[in-house]
Amino acid sequence: MPAVMIQGTGSNVGKSLLVAGLCRAARKRGINVAPFKPQNMSNNAAVCPEGGEIGRAQAVQAEAAGLAPHVDMNPVLIKPESSTGAQIVVQGARLTRAEAQDYQGLKPRLLAAVQDSFARLSAQHDLVIVEGAGSAAEVNLRKGDIANMGFACAENIPVILAGDIDRGGVIAQIVGTKAVLDDQDRAQIAGFLINRFRGDPRLFDDGYRYIAEQTGWRGFGVVPWFGDAWKLPAEDGVDLGKTPTHAGAFHVAALAFPRISNFDDLDPIAQDPKLRLTWVEAGRVIPADADLVILPGSKSTRADLEFLRAQGWDVDLAAHRRRGGAILGLCGGYQMLGRRISDPEGLDGAVGVTEGLGLLEIETLMRPKKRLALSAAHHVPTGAAVSGYEIHMGETSGPDCTRPFAALTGHKDGAISADGRVMGSYLHGLFQEDGFRTAFFAGLGAEISAVGYRAQIGAVLDDLAQHLETHLDVDAIFDLAR
Repeated sequence: MPAVMIQGTGSNVGKSLLVAGLCRAARKRGINVAPFKPQNMSNNAAVCPEGGEIGRAQAVQAEAAGLAPHVDMNPVLIKPESSTGAQIVVQGARLTRAEAQDYQGLKPRLLAAVQDSFARLSAQHDLVIVEGAGSAAEVNLRKGDIANMGFACAENIPVILAGDIDRGGVIAQIVGTKAVLDDQDRAQIAGFLINRFRGDPRLFDDGYRYIAEQTGWRGFGVVPWFGDAWKLPAEDGVDLGKTPTHAGAFHVAALAFPRISNFDDLDPIAQDPKLRLTWVEAGRVIPADADLVILPGSKSTRADLEFLRAQGWDVDLAAHRRRGGAILGLCGGYQMLGRRISDPEGLDGAVGVTEGLGLLEIETLMRPKKRLALSAAHHVPTGAAVSGYEIHMGETSGPDCTRPFAALTGHKDGAISADGRVMGSYLHGLFQEDGFRTAFFAGLGAEISAVGYRAQIGAVLDDLAQHLETHLDVDAIFDLAR
């Protein structure tokens, strides 16, 4: 099973980006490569052609490898619903909901699924590039580990440890990781690399040598900061609001829910120089000059709706509508716009009913069956073709559904208010479609740029691969695979 694994000294050190770049580099060399992440924790998910869901980062890595995303690329996906509980998705399908303290008991069962997926993936590809989760040094979680050293040791996969110099203390990150690992785990690490260096990498030569001397591990290179990384879909909502902003004439405000999901829906808006996107965070008001307010998806719709009210955003939204502004709700945000959300089985928190914002004449009933589907449709108001994906629980109905947002094969999607200013849809990823994006914003009186979003993603992945080829010993990394 030829594979190499990138683990990190911590969360958000750039593992996902490194794996995506290495997958694209391998593909350019003619290697039949696939990405793999045993366990991911993220509410930013993607739907696979066979109908299951995986982490968005693995879908990007699959694109880098020239593959369609598959559930085997991320067999365990943890989708946080609260500070202590999460939905557990195994090989693309919802398994259960678990509290943090109960998750440890699930790990033996989950390891079997992880190894099953890895074996299938390995049998179909010449090389598998594996991404760890969080930190390799989480020794308190080492027993039963399926995400980092536990998996690497079980499958005898060589590990490269990535440290993030941008956050500071990278020498202690790497040397300290070796200090806390046991002998078996240390032996599994083949070397290290330094990520996100700003400035002249030669200034770190002494530090690089010191790490090699102290650990006995070889170095695979120092990767300078990759400026276009923000153009690729992020894995973690912690990155919201950290991307460059444009000063476009048309102002879009998006609500940053605590349990926001599929937030990369707005990436094409953020990257358009003729648009201005503002993420409205807790404690801030919705800008009065916003032309369009977007309520994005949520992993815990009713709880995030209560959060919305606690910020006073319900008052801001009512004022925005009175001023003639447009409002768009996506998935959970669409459900919030209605009269009420009923949850008789407690699928989205406690059993009960939550009053909605009342901006659309619709109601949502939570159902246990989750809809996971890739969807081709057309936007009813403009006729523009649109493709996206659905990933939600709940059935929505009501008078405003007679004015659907989109028409799909066999059913209609979403709702539009009688005055056309409030819209909702279950479709994710719809703004990636250049023609739809142009038509949608034209309907709101805005002109957007002609940059093709999907073509731009491909170009960024090509540039990332070249970036890694320039600054890492990619030959040696691929030679490690065994």
